[in-house]
Amino acid sequence: MTSWRDPILAHFTPEIAAVARLTIVADPDQLLTEAGIIEGIRLRSFEVISFEDHAAFRYAYEQRFRRVWDAGDATNLVVVLRAPRAELDWLPFDLLQEAKRESRLLSFSLAELFPNLQPHVLAELDRHDLDAVFDAQRAHAPEQLGVNATRDFILRQVYEVAPELLKTPSDLLRVLLRRHYSGRVFPPSLDEHLLRVLRAGGRWNAWPLDQIVPSRACFLEFLQERWPLFVKRKASPASSSRVAEPEEPYGLRYPGPTDLPFDHDDVRVYIDNLFVDGLLAPTDAVPKTSVEGTWYEVGVGGDEASDKVGRVGKLLDRMSAQFPSESADHQEWLQVAQRWGEALAVRWSLSSTLPEAVRDAFDLLHGRLEAVFEEWLRLHYAALSSLAFLPRPVMVHHVPRFLAHGLSSARSLRRALVVVDGLSLDQWAALRQETPSARWSTDEGAVFAWVPTLTSVSRQSIFAADPPFFFAPSIETTGKEEQHWTRFWEEQGLKKTEVAYLCQKSQERDDAYLERVREQVDQPRCRVLAVVVGTVDQMLHGVVTGIDGLHASIRHWAQRGALSALIDLLLDGDFEVSLTADHGNVEGHGIGKPNVGVTAEERGERVHVFRDERTRNSVAHQYPGTIPWQNDGLPSDYLPLIAPDRRAFIPPGKQTVAHGGVCIEEVIVPFVRIVRTM
Repeated sequence: MTSWRDPILAHFTPEIAAVARLTIVADPDQLLTEAGIIEGIRLRSFEVISFEDHAAFRYAYEQRFRRVWDAGDATNLVVVLRAPRAELDWLPFDLLQEAKRESRLLSFSLAELFPNLQPHVLAELDRHDLDAVFDAQRAHAPEQLGVNATRDFILRQVYEVAPELLKTPSDLLRVLLRRHYSGRVFPPSLDEHLLRVLRAGGRWNAWPLDQIVPSRACFLEFLQERWPLFVKRKASPASSSRVAEPEEPYGLRYPGPTDLPFDHDDVRVYIDNLFVDGLLAPTDAVPKTSVEGTWYEVGVGGDEASDKVGRVGKLLDRMSAQFPSESADHQEWLQVAQRWGEALAVRWSLSSTLPEAVRDAFDLLHGRLEAVFEEWLRLHYAALSSLAFLPRPVMVHHVPRFLAHGLSSARSLRRALVVVDGLSLDQWAALRQETPSARWSTDEGAVFAWVPTLTSVSRQSIFAADPPFFFAPSIETTGKEEQHWTRFWEEQGLKKTEVAYLCQKSQERDDAYLERVREQVDQPRCRVLAVVVGTVDQMLHGVVTGIDGLHASIRHWAQRGALSALIDLLLDGDFEVSLTADHGNVEGHGIGKPNVGVTAEERGERVHVFRDERTRNSVAHQYPGTIPWQNDGLPSDYLPLIAPDRRAFIPPGKQTVAHGGVCIEEVIVPFVRIVRTM
């Protein structure tokens, strides 16, 4: 056995696919939400559908499978119940009977795959990490381990953390930098175990471990407020050595040592990346001229334009050197998209001042990135919707389920979701740069939008918490969003009066909308609130100066403080705040406008949607390079034709800023958790 997936995939072979059209799987540990498993099953000609709601499942089953079988066509269905085998009686009787006839009632569990480790500890891991668990189990062959021993085993073998070896500040910083720079999420119980072990020795009592170990945002804030102190000491070593430390030094928000070993080899290796990637901001505590030629020059601000040019160059170099391979998974692409968003934000802030050589390198990398991403999407996009929403959501429709986790058991919690319509990762980076706040910080990630990247498709999927297939009757409108949102939360056990949805009206002023939000925040019964911000989408549909003009408008909007005022209002109302978008946007150049009349349901600038295959194929033939997008997750008669990379269905010679396609800027959008710091 070369992988923990082998015993599962052995039940899904071409030979079995030829004779068994229905398989039912009891999957209490959600093993069939892992990308390799999902893709392996699909490659063997099986389709996977989860049973979570009777009505939704019956609709999908009848539309996508029963109708096909009744027509005499072949398709292989895998129904997955996220419960033990003993609870399979929840499933419809007719399905159970057919699966029993074909002897296709299966069950998979962590306890079977990893018999010597505690399954409830493993269940908290990202399924991606089971590869490392399997390799460690094979290499070390542990005896039967208890709960804490299993946690120790995972800390050492999966996350490469050996608490007893953390003896100096540089040791601790190295571990935290490796973890938080990669964006890796530890299960809460594993963090609690690590904190207990670290506190036991007393060595780290002065450090704010409860904050900087589990929270990436807090750790970066901890570094940020100590960086100027380090730079001052390095720039003026003689004078700083004679200054006594005050009892409460420098008014720092986070307790702990003020003099961190940033110059230790194990720490210094991360510093350049932290500043170039925008995770830390340069300080102006000393003049740039006083540190020129030093390794820490990257963390000191100087001339804004030249600093940005240097940063863009470094981002391009790093992205070229670490270009995603053919085997890259969705997590790698999410990280690539975030770094690319930072590069775009800096590039468009420079506009015409970007040197020609850097612009050429930028454009070359851009074309290469879009081509590889498009091919990756063709191969892997279909599996994304079935992946787990924990420890972080992967697609936009996972976000409500992520927010619902733990809410029912904590009656005092309030959660708000801000959906900024049309906000791309690069525009989020621009917004963040223009809205620094001493009151909150951001724990940043990204998620995949639904393709086609249209508001009625992708935004509606957020509020429905389902793929677009499940809201086929309303796929061309956003008018059902509030109804979807309320239904989802009622299914999670909330009352209708505890759920609210607000959407900014066309041309509604930000201050007027803020007052509407305030009225809802002040309702004590409201526990879950959705807030749709439409300003960015209105900007992009009205922009006439290209993507750099749109960036300038977004920066100006950020400086006016509308978004930060909204976030402050929600935090003051004791809401936990998350922010995302339904799609991004990209600049497109015209390839011509198809004459499709009423034969196209949607005639966007980046995508046309048809109801029959013949018409779509005819238009695709007229416009070489267009993409007849696969139908996964969409209604069977909803057939998108997407314009090529950074092209648009507008007259040749024209350009626009639009959305609907599969460029990385359109498909991967922000998912940000906003953390109160004071």
